[in-house]
Amino acid sequence: MGPKNTFTILVLVILGALMGNEVEAGQHVVGGSQGWEQSTDFDSWASAQTFKVGDQLVFKYSSGLHSVVELADEKAYKQCDTGSSLDSKSSGNDVVKLTKPGTRYFACGVSGGTASGKTTVCDMIIQQLHDHRVVLVNQDSFYRGLTPEESERVHEYNFDHPDAFDTEQLLECVKKLKSGHSVQVPIYDFKKHRRSSDSFRQVNASDVIILEGILVFHDQRVRSLMNMKIFVDTDADVRLARRIRRDTVERGRDINSVLEQYAKFVKPAFDDFVLPSKKYADVIIPRGGDNHVAIDLIVQHIRTKLGQHDLCKIYPNVYVIQSTFQIRGMHTLIRDKEISKHDFVFYSDRLIRLVVEHGLGHLPFTEKQVVTPTASVYTGVDFCKKLCGVSIVRSGESMENALRACCKGIKIGKILIHRDGDNGKQLIYEKLPKDISERHVLLLDPVLATGNSANQAIELLIQKGVPEAHIIFLNLISAPEGIHCVCKRFPSLKIVTSEIDVALNEEFRVIPGMGEFGDRYFGTDD
Repeated sequence: MGPKNTFTILVLVILGALMGNEVEAGQHVVGGSQGWEQSTDFDSWASAQTFKVGDQLVFKYSSGLHSVVELADEKAYKQCDTGSSLDSKSSGNDVVKLTKPGTRYFACGVSGGTASGKTTVCDMIIQQLHDHRVVLVNQDSFYRGLTPEESERVHEYNFDHPDAFDTEQLLECVKKLKSGHSVQVPIYDFKKHRRSSDSFRQVNASDVIILEGILVFHDQRVRSLMNMKIFVDTDADVRLARRIRRDTVERGRDINSVLEQYAKFVKPAFDDFVLPSKKYADVIIPRGGDNHVAIDLIVQHIRTKLGQHDLCKIYPNVYVIQSTFQIRGMHTLIRDKEISKHDFVFYSDRLIRLVVEHGLGHLPFTEKQVVTPTASVYTGVDFCKKLCGVSIVRSGESMENALRACCKGIKIGKILIHRDGDNGKQLIYEKLPKDISERHVLLLDPVLATGNSANQAIELLIQKGVPEAHIIFLNLISAPEGIHCVCKRFPSLKIVTSEIDVALNEEFRVIPGMGEFGDRYFGTDD
């Protein structure tokens, strides 16, 4: 089955776009007029259509010539790699029903030296997350089986080298779990130094996936699958004592071979591979399982992330202000097509003020002490002085008054992005502070839809010398497609919004949305 006659559908991407709402089912003929289309543009294909729970995808093609293949990830799609497909169909008239929303997961990597207490930390996290489904995938399960020649000289084999692991199978396993599929994890026999050929550990899709091992941070492809990376840091002497006890008692080895292997392989590998990967960790836990405070904080963070919108788990630079009945009430009002212009502007301004205040909270600050009228010293913070706003004309101008109310005397620039006719050409006008490269920028646009205009505005700011990490993009509402578009291209930028809507419709309008915000705000929608 060559790449020219295989249609590939990446179910992970389709399901990830679903919002979980039960809606009236629809039926979609996928691809061209015959329901089949060969496409190599992953990004445009994945964002071209949003499907809902209950929808049915219909594939019609020539049986025997073509087939429908479900793949686990983007790489397999782009390379048309059907060798590791999750499922395939070849009847010529296939119907795939989307029965559930996108999988909610939080992938956590736990690394550290041998016998540092990684498993203990994982067990404590699992125990505290007892009200969630949690699975543990151990990198040791993916040791490569030794050849007969290697088995004869097993004491000379380096089990702590990255080449000792079957990283490709580990990647496939984690990707399948993240796409909502169950997997069979191999069982490695440390006495025979090979995988069991007739038994596996069944691991089901879960809310939290914990990947544990000494070298789980070594490969960038594995790191990229993790939402959080934890390094367990324990004294070398403590680790050696634990390793001796574990290998002699649990793995049937004698103490001399353990010490010889430690000096010849384990310690050098720790210095060469494990310790350098510590720089990738988000959290470093000294003393391993004895550090209850650190583990409590990690569990709290995971619980917080599980309660967030799926996109906030995928992109840690996306922030949704905490929803309250006040905020939901104001959204109800401004989304109502029957609301008067006066009330629309009033409640929009209130919401915009909240978004601006939240965005200001992400600016850098320094500690500052002041003397109060009671002659007491108060220790507080002083925000950065170099700040400006940039509105994307015209809707973005509606957010300028709220920014001026929060930041007295702030400089505000403007960017105009206009689509010229049907050829899609973008004409850009800009008027920005001359020293904008030295400032933090609050980019203003109340609605993030496709993200195309936002990307051009951000690209212009970067060309003017503004560091990507110094840009905070403020919106009232955001579409998932727009968030994907912006965050994939600018991962260091922050997005602050008050709500993430369901999707874009066929006309690229945000759904449920609030209509043409600029026309409604400035009274030009008649």
